[in-house]
Amino acid sequence: MSENSVGSTTASRAERKERTRRALVDGTLDAIADRSFSSVSLREVTRAAGIVPTAFYRHFASMEDLGVAVVEDSMRVLRKILRDVRRHPSADNARESLELLVGEIREHDVQFRFLIRERSGGVVKVRRAIETELRMIVHELTQDLSRIPALSSWPGDDLEMVADLIVNTMLATVVDLVEVTPAGAAERDIVERALSQLRVIMLGMGQWQPRNVRGARTSAAALGA
Repeated sequence: MSENSVGSTTASRAERKERTRRALVDGTLDAIADRSFSSVSLREVTRAAGIVPTAFYRHFASMEDLGVAVVEDSMRVLRKILRDVRRHPSADNARESLELLVGEIREHDVQFRFLIRERSGGVVKVRRAIETELRMIVHELTQDLSRIPALSSWPGDDLEMVADLIVNTMLATVVDLVEVTPAGAAERDIVERALSQLRVIMLGMGQWQPRNVRGARTSAAALGA
């Protein structure tokens, strides 16, 4: 067998493995459309993926690991939206990002409901995976905020506080949006409220005195006294 044939065979095996892995994730998402992840069985997801139960362990060590993969898959949608917010933190971009968020929620309703439902209950490993992903998003936003010239002198704790506010505002918006009728008055009200909240955060950033500045002023006042 030629080197090209070996390489092609290896690639084909990897592709087949990835397709099966994808089918297991998709089958899980179909199963959790209206119920918790903990209620889904291994036989159920393997049947949906078209494989025998014993073949499951070629792809995941446990159902909990499959749940973590579903978290990572679902988080990609949220990360994409928050990436736009953190790159250009402005009111105009906030509206654009919120409109994008609405569209993504409608297109990926199951993933968002899964994240909301499993974040507050269910399988511990899945819940921890969601919190880890959210901490990573806050960390990434903190890093990006530090690169904005006007915020370059802010200490990390203050930047992280702002990042956490933005991420939690977006998450609260997701929770509200999944429960209302698409394109209705309630949806518009939620978007406008979220936009106002983001604007308040941005305006507050302009007035906020970083901790290092407050600390320096306090020290100077004490010396003066």
